[in-house]
Amino acid sequence: MSDIPKILLVDDDDDYAESIGSFLGAHGFSVRRGRNGKEGLMLARAERPDLVLMDVMMDERTEGFFTLQQMRRDPDLADVPVFVVSSIYSAIPGFRVSPEAGWLRHDDFLAKPVELDELLGRIRQRLAATSRDLTPTEAVQP
Repeated sequence: MSDIPKILLVDDDDDYAESIGSFLGAHGFSVRRGRNGKEGLMLARAERPDLVLMDVMMDERTEGFFTLQQMRRDPDLADVPVFVVSSIYSAIPGFRVSPEAGWLRHDDFLAKPVELDELLGRIRQRLAATSRDLTPTEAVQP
């Protein structure tokens, strides 16, 4: 992980993405945005973020799920933490996906509208855990 943690935000909602991006930027993160799954996957491969915030319902109703599956199949991205941040639970009552679900390995799920302090806390906690999992030489490599 670099000195400035890189967050990739994959979301088609301009207002939401701008507000979350500004909030995280003000708290010391470098934020890039993909407007859909295809763009998000391209950016993830090009820049290897430290953490991804993935919406579910974009151009397609479950696009974020398929994008996440593609990331998990890519050896260079398989271990990048991914938080699903979506309103899918309110849009499809009764639908729940556990982080342990084999078909959708995500690290956390936050329902929109997300509480900003909770989001920030979870991101910091996850990135701290990730950096502890690395050896000292791995932690300083880009």
